[in-house]
Amino acid sequence: MTLNALHLEVPDILEGEATALADLNEQLARARLQARELALQEALGLLFRLNRSAMTLLERQRALQSCSDEYRHYAAACCTGTPPSPLFVRLCSELANGFKRLLLQMFQGRQPSRPHLAWCLYMAQHFHAQGLLRHYQLYQEPPPALWRDSHLLYWLAEQHDCLDEPVAAAFQPPPASTPRGLYQQMLLLALSNPFHLTEGECPQLFGALAPLAELARLQPLDEDDESDAPIVDLTEAQPCLGYARLADGGREHLRRLEVGALLIALDEPAPLQSSGDRQLLERVKPHWMGRQQRRHPRTEHEAQCRLVIGLAAIHADLAGQRPPQLSAQMLDVSPGGARLLCTADNSGRLDVGQLVLLMASSGSPTLALVRWRHINGEGLHLGLRYLKGLARPVWLRRAPSAQTHLGVLQSTPSPGNGWQHGLWLANGQFGEGENLWLQLASALNQTVLPLPAANLGTTVVTRHPLHLG
Repeated sequence: MTLNALHLEVPDILEGEATALADLNEQLARARLQARELALQEALGLLFRLNRSAMTLLERQRALQSCSDEYRHYAAACCTGTPPSPLFVRLCSELANGFKRLLLQMFQGRQPSRPHLAWCLYMAQHFHAQGLLRHYQLYQEPPPALWRDSHLLYWLAEQHDCLDEPVAAAFQPPPASTPRGLYQQMLLLALSNPFHLTEGECPQLFGALAPLAELARLQPLDEDDESDAPIVDLTEAQPCLGYARLADGGREHLRRLEVGALLIALDEPAPLQSSGDRQLLERVKPHWMGRQQRRHPRTEHEAQCRLVIGLAAIHADLAGQRPPQLSAQMLDVSPGGARLLCTADNSGRLDVGQLVLLMASSGSPTLALVRWRHINGEGLHLGLRYLKGLARPVWLRRAPSAQTHLGVLQSTPSPGNGWQHGLWLANGQFGEGENLWLQLASALNQTVLPLPAANLGTTVVTRHPLHLG
């Protein structure tokens, strides 16, 4: 499936007269004077007709803002512990439909500003989040279309670079304040075994996740990722893929939910967090980490270590030079990676996806990627993923005497087949299929080879598989 805004599920515009907007607020106010369910039914009927009426972008936006105010009024009863009625769940769905229709009108018109687009994506996602929450409150499975469109809204925010655009939204229970945070709030709620929560705990958990959800990160999935983290397929109508099931969608639509920074933050002091919220978060957090058993058991291991940061510095170190090194403290280790703590003033150089060389007090230096990071009062916490194999410096040129570019060759023994090689390059240096002259430190001659497609990439570096004779 190809992701596209046109795949959003919205009701068709019906032929006939458009709904009168001049007295919409008056009609909504009159509806409030009736008994709650009758009032809710009348407000829902008005919104239903609005969503199926042709109107300008500005008219639709004003109408939806009025209906959002009504939503706040009818949601107040759910905050008292009263289970939501089926009419209220349908109101959430219709509001999501309205904002998705508004979003399509934005894309069909002039290029919207990023804050305006982020607001519309956020509002559509918010009412999907409310629909999800209310279904869980009633111990009902959410409709598949809810997840399909939620993934698509996240993808659209990602494509238009507004995942982290702040949005002010006064709703209860409180949502996260960015499109990224709100979507991940939904994912974490769905992963928290919601049908096993007691009555009233689902809204409590949703609110407790609001200030924390942005700390999680959806990362692109690469072919040799051995993580146990939940895998999200943005083309599927479910929150995450089952662990026994292989992903059917294209790899570009697969994401791994990384919760390392979130788990660190849960242990930090949070004066505004109630003891009930804290206990609830502690109870559900094991469900966020994928399989019940880790692939690599983690062991507490406090020791000093050093880091060489970035491809150029790693190349220099491997070539026998003395680039700057960063001192850090190792907190725990596993065969797949490690958790480190260093001073926070190094955060500018250690982005997620940065290539580093880890040097412990014993053993050979280990090539690794920064998988997650989190800053608190202790300093900068880093989660590293080991890249197994021998790291060597290489030099690359477009012609035997052309400008030299630096690379790092990662070589791993392959039983019965010699070695598997991966060439790490800084992003943007070469294009796929380009012929390159490669030279190893131990070789006098250069080898010419076409650059294959990458099999692992981050925002900083890219790895290309090589077949060397």
